[in-house]
Amino acid sequence: LEVHTRHVPLAADVSLMRIAAETPGLVGAELRNLVNEAALLAARKDASAVRAEDFAEAMEKITLGPARNILLKQADRERTAYHEAGHALVALLVPGSDPVHRVSIVPRGMALGVTWQMPVDDRMSYTEEALRARITGTLGGRAAEKLVYGVLTTGAENDLQQVTEIARRMVLRWGMSRRLGPMSFVAPQDDGLPPAFQQQPYSEATAELIDAEVRRIVDDSHQEADRLLAEHRGKLDALAKALLDAESLNEREIHAATGIPERSEPA
Repeated sequence: LEVHTRHVPLAADVSLMRIAAETPGLVGAELRNLVNEAALLAARKDASAVRAEDFAEAMEKITLGPARNILLKQADRERTAYHEAGHALVALLVPGSDPVHRVSIVPRGMALGVTWQMPVDDRMSYTEEALRARITGTLGGRAAEKLVYGVLTTGAENDLQQVTEIARRMVLRWGMSRRLGPMSFVAPQDDGLPPAFQQQPYSEATAELIDAEVRRIVDDSHQEADRLLAEHRGKLDALAKALLDAESLNEREIHAATGIPERSEPA
């Protein structure tokens, strides 16, 4: 990043270390594209320097695609705001979750909104607490829609795919099921293959128990998301309103809207 930003004026709020933490796996050409996109965004705003907000918007554009110029009904914008606010608020409240970095209801690609979370440090593995926190936060959007509108929509399809996959890995691969214990149920020769091509190295009774444990993990997390949002309904409404007003919120603005103090960085 230092190489690509050498001739780019950066605002005081830009931290190259933070940007690096937000962009794991990006190669040199992709980082150069990120810097160029952020610089273009700053230039369009007649800014004299590239700000952290420009980098965040550039990353959102590169990851999800350019903003779609579509006119949503106010009811759809409001529902999207509550969905993303649900993700963000639950993530703020659940111990072990990654900090919420940015929330947006600007339609990009196939998404009507997005909630970004960023680990506070590099991780080679995740604890069970962190995985359950991720599942609970991911279910926060669906829980918010159910709480506010009393009905469910198709908007949580991708969320449900994610939480089901995480829960299945917890049970099948990582021994995070109390009933099944510290065992792996994936045959070595099948590792990495799509489920349809994998052999089943366990009995039908064990398969039923695996399904039951996956369901229990997801159900427990969904109930926790429901409980947290019902208990903190005022914060949910405030965050959704802030999103409707601004469309995108950074970490400081998210905490300001909810009144939840920012977490201190680990020493």
